[in-house]
This record gives sequence, C-alpha cells and structure tokens, in this order.
Amino acid sequence: MSPVEPVRRFKVDELEVLVYESDALMGRAASSEARELIRRAIAGKGRANLILACANSQRSFLHALREEPGIDWSRVNVFHMDEYLGIDPDHPASFPQFLHQHFLNFVGAREFYPLPSRPEDAERACRDYQALLERHPADLVALGFGENGHLAFNDPPYADFDDSSWVKVVELAPESRTQQVGEGHFSSLAEVPTHAITLTIPALLAAERMLCLVPEARKAEAVRACLKEPISEDRPGSILRRAGHATLYLDRDSAALLEQAG
Repeated sequence: MSPVEPVRRFKVDELEVLVYESDALMGRAASSEARELIRRAIAGKGRANLILACANSQRSFLHALREEPGIDWSRVNVFHMDEYLGIDPDHPASFPQFLHQHFLNFVGAREFYPLPSRPEDAERACRDYQALLERHPADLVALGFGENGHLAFNDPPYADFDDSSWVKVVELAPESRTQQVGEGHFSSLAEVPTHAITLTIPALLAAERMLCLVPEARKAEAVRACLKEPISEDRPGSILRRAGHATLYLDRDSAALLEQAG
C-alpha cells in the first residue's frame, strides 16, 4: 500500500502537524508510522511497549493498526491511559472493553495491562500501575485531545504539566463528562462517573514517541486553542508544542479553524 500523504504539513513550536483529507486517511497514515516504531522497538530490544487511548476519535487508527502487516504482536505489551472509577468492567463504556472490541480481539498482544475500575485501594492501584510503566518504558503513546483539550483524563482546571505522580485519581470536568454522553457512551450525564484514574501528563510525555490523533469537526476549537493560544494547563494539549518527539495528526474537519498558512 502506498504511503498516505498529508494535504498540509507544518510545525507549531516543536510540534509537527500533519493534516489529512479524511479521518480514515489520517488513521492509515498514523498506523503506518506506529508499525515502524513498534517494529523498530522489537528489533532493538526484543519487545515493544504501547500505550493506547480509548475513544471514538481513535477508531480509524486502531482499526488500521490491527491490519498492519509485519508486526509480531506476541512481543508487544499494551497499556491504556485512563479508566472510570466505579464503572462495571462489563459496561460498554469501560475503556478495556473498548480496546478489546476495537483492537485487542484482533491481535495477539503479549500482555494487556488494564487500569482497574473498582480497586480496593485506588491510591495503591495508581502506585502499582506507575511501577508497571516504569518497568516497561513506553516506546509509543497514541492519544487524542478531548473537546476541552484534555490529554487522557487530565482536564482543565486539574491538569498539571509538572505532576509528581505518573498515575492518579482525578475529578472529571463537566465538559469531559458531557462529551462522553455526546459520544453515546452513556445515556445521561448522571450515569457518567465523576472520577477516574488517569496517566498524568508527565507519564504521557515520557514515551519515546507520541502520536496525537485528533479528527472530527467537534474537536476543531480544541485544536485551534491548543495550537494558537498560549501554552497553558487551561489547554492541556498545548503542552505537545514543547514535545519534539510528538506529531499531531488532523483531518480537514478538525483543522478547519486553523489559518491556511503554516
């Protein structure tokens, strides 16, 4: 399959930005890069460690990645970056459920390490997951922006660019909870949990490579704010502008509010 070329390519500070004609083409392009990163990690150290986001915006990427040839999934450990506290593990909105449905059921990953939704001791669960991440340094994290610019569940006003923890319990911002209803994961705001366990921004930035995939018109304002307004914890995704090891993948809809000039 021939490489998918972006319709625009530019940089904002240290962040490379690629714009594609459609969500599907964006997903294919990102999965092609992910394949090479995973294969390189396996060739170099015999194993790859991958952190994945669980969101509707990631579907095109996950569906393309599971079809990529030449990946020895038996040498790949998979982590994910957040989970609702208190949610039934079998609930359709459970993030491990999402990953199984859209990705893990199609590949034979070496290990999948889910964040617990109902831990007996949430603080201990955070420490244990941080220890796992420290033992398995991430070669690649694939993530997106929320409609409020969040990374994982690091919502404004709770996001901390200098967080001392890698995994913690957070309160979810109303905008973030409303987004989950809008995406169809819950039928009402009252059903959306108020708290979650999330990887923090320093944990995400610690990955060797970051691919940030942000399609769809509903994310256009978050993209504009994160790229055009000052870097700030009020716009968590803006921190990627300081990350020379990150690439932001957009489609035409999510890039619609950006100026045409790079």
